[in-house]
Amino acid sequence: MKVNNVELAVTAVRRSQYPTDGKPEFLLVGRSNVGKSSFINTIIGRKNFARTSSNPGKTQTINFYLVNDSFYLVDAPGYGFANLSKAKKKKFGLMMEDYMTSREQLKQVFMLIDFRHKPTSDDIMMYDYLKHYNIPVTIIATKADKVGKPLHVKNRNMILDELELVLGNDFIVFSNVTKMGKDEVIKKIERIC
Repeated sequence: MKVNNVELAVTAVRRSQYPTDGKPEFLLVGRSNVGKSSFINTIIGRKNFARTSSNPGKTQTINFYLVNDSFYLVDAPGYGFANLSKAKKKKFGLMMEDYMTSREQLKQVFMLIDFRHKPTSDDIMMYDYLKHYNIPVTIIATKADKVGKPLHVKNRNMILDELELVLGNDFIVFSNVTKMGKDEVIKKIERIC
């Protein structure tokens, strides 16, 4: 897939603001600072299209990036950030729950997890939630360039064991630095579209 055009088409906080064109949507979830913006930039082949931030929890809306006028990469607020009020966290939680359980256009969730670490309790809760609603998931293990090759199998097994990955869900080791995993993600999007 060659990406010819990308635009931030919609920034939403409620259902009435979501796109209405029926195009397939691929949701990105993950804790704050796991690399969602870098993942988007790598997939679309642009340097700073999706803004990366040193302040975790910066994304506070659901952002719909229209790619090649044929599908959306949907960037959601990161979870697990400590510097937000309980009310704000609850609001984000309800916004995400509404999107994930009611959106027919949602074809796949790319759940980003830091390849260097054991999944957090928030990661496990998110994956259990997605399993409960039978939402197709691909686990994207980010920052693979920061993990030595000899540790790849060990870290992969650690993540798979913690999450209890269900049959049919994929696991892709990914690096925005080396582009490892990029082709696998693109092929998955192409197959689903």
